[in-house]
Amino acid sequence: MATHLDLEEQEQVAQLKAFWSQYGNLITWALTIVLAGFAAWNGWTWWQRDQAVKAAAMFDELQKAADAGDAPKAAGIFNDLKERFGGTAFAQQGGLLTARVQFDKGQADAAQATLTWVADKASESEYRSVARLRLAGLLADQKKYDEALKQLDGAASKEFEALVADRRGDILLAQGKTDEAKAAYRKAWDTMDPAVQYRRLIDAKLTALGAAPPAAAEGAAK
Repeated sequence: MATHLDLEEQEQVAQLKAFWSQYGNLITWALTIVLAGFAAWNGWTWWQRDQAVKAAAMFDELQKAADAGDAPKAAGIFNDLKERFGGTAFAQQGGLLTARVQFDKGQADAAQATLTWVADKASESEYRSVARLRLAGLLADQKKYDEALKQLDGAASKEFEALVADRRGDILLAQGKTDEAKAAYRKAWDTMDPAVQYRRLIDAKLTALGAAPPAAAEGAAK
């Protein structure tokens, strides 16, 4: 009996050796790839966390500069932020913040350049849309109406559809295109949440153009 088991065990060992001889390298390589991938994933997540922490610290400094109204310092920090951490949300938010303080300090050209970076480079459509909305306003102030409208064409985020339509109406009205402006304002009024107070301003614009929305027209009649 013992001899039979010994022979059976030897046969199993021989089969195992043959299997490992044929597939051992493949299994080893597969395990190596899996383990390497796991290590790489851990390294990537650590790198992302490290990038986010550093970017957050720089954004905090930028926020302080903006609160102090120091446009040159804010711009300098933003330049470092976009160079080192341009793919982070902090860089995109930093661009919008920097452009705001630049505009407040009368640096319209600098604000336009900063907003252009966000509009072109931001990874999230919401940030790109906000940047394009603000760019359209700057360009409209310079009476560059066609360029302003092109910026609005690129503001594709659904969340800003009403504001884009409202800004489009302002620009079309400035161009003397009253009927097109009415249509844009009406779209803004239709798509904006009724609970948002800004909708009253759109209502007023339509009313001034003789195109009051139904609810406003009924209220005026009463």
